[in-house]
Amino acid sequence: MHTVELLREALDLIGRCGYTVRQEWLGGGGSGACQIKGRKCFFLDLALGPEDQLALALDALRGEPQAAGLPMPYQLRDLLRLRKSA
Repeated sequence: MHTVELLREALDLIGRCGYTVRQEWLGGGGSGACQIKGRKCFFLDLALGPEDQLALALDALRGEPQAAGLPMPYQLRDLLRLRKSA
C-alpha cells in the first residue's frame, strides 16, 4: 500500500475515533490532534508532504486507545504497532 493510500486509511480511522478532520494549508507548522471546546479535531497541513502527513496521523492514532479495536488494513496496523483488542 502506498503512502497516500495509508494516509487516506489513517485519516478515515481518525474520523472513526471521533475526530473532525480538517485539511488546510497551514504553512508547514500546524498539524496534529487537539480539542476545541471539548471536541476532538485533527488538523492536516497540506503544506507538508505525504510522508510527514502520515507520520502526524500515526502519532494521533497512537494516542487514541480505541484505535486498536477498530478494523484497519494490516499495513496500517503494522505501522501503528497496535494489538487488536480481544
